[in-house]
Amino acid sequence: MKLPKIDKTILVHLALFAVALIYGANYTIAKEVMPLYISPSATILMRVLGASVLFWILVGGKRLVLSNNREKAILLLSAIFGVVVNQLLFFEGLARTTPINAALIMTTTPLLVLVVSAISGGEKFTFLKGLGVGLGLLGAAMLISSKTVANDSSFSFAFDFNLGDLFILLNATSYAIYLVIAKPLLKKYSALSISKWLFTLALPFVLPFGFSDLGTTNFVEMPTEIYAGIGYIVLFTTFLAYLLNAWALRSVSSSVVGIYIYLQPVLATFIAIALDKDSLTPTKMMWAACIFLGVFLVSRTKKETKKA
Repeated sequence: MKLPKIDKTILVHLALFAVALIYGANYTIAKEVMPLYISPSATILMRVLGASVLFWILVGGKRLVLSNNREKAILLLSAIFGVVVNQLLFFEGLARTTPINAALIMTTTPLLVLVVSAISGGEKFTFLKGLGVGLGLLGAAMLISSKTVANDSSFSFAFDFNLGDLFILLNATSYAIYLVIAKPLLKKYSALSISKWLFTLALPFVLPFGFSDLGTTNFVEMPTEIYAGIGYIVLFTTFLAYLLNAWALRSVSSSVVGIYIYLQPVLATFIAIALDKDSLTPTKMMWAACIFLGVFLVSRTKKETKKA
């Protein structure tokens, strides 16, 4: 029996939803894996090594010929900020905080991209942009410093500094720097080739952090579900999500992809609560609203600038 042909637009949106779902589930899955069974640094080493091998298999040994030494320096810095610092901070942060907090703080990335771009002279601040960045970073700062109690039915303003949340915010900052500095390379060269070399160049940097921990990890007594979790992080979060995103970007605008990015914390929250791994308190909801309002104001001003 001949199967009906599915419209490509539907497939693209299914791919984008799958990416959001993969990233959303990663917060809870990675939290189960770390740090009880394997350290964050050992997880990162496995992730970078696994991704490097998979990208080499996919892309092959084709050389990436860059135009000048400046582009080579940018590629190296992109590997450091986009893979090494970014992933070390993310997994070290996630090991110390909750899945919902991490997912919410990560939505500040567009705000931080604007700040980095403005500092480098790529964007100009307006009043609304400044207000949006201020609100978003206020929400993130309060999530980092506010003590949240599970199943609490009231707002909480008690302060209890969370190092894990701060690591997640610094991770988002590192990723924002990567997005700004790597943009010229990603526009000029193949995204797959750039990604292959980003992970390859990052490998020597993460090796000293994770080699010792990986050697002392007790894989013999590790439960099957933890093996599956590690496989998920390497294969789905690192490799498959990127391929689906890259394929979808060929058919839709980056603004459409952006909509699905903001779906990630919603899915992460739903998954964490459904599996009883985290709770959504009124305090978290209030500061999350600050972040989303800030992102909305920044996104709105960008659209108005393009129209003008």
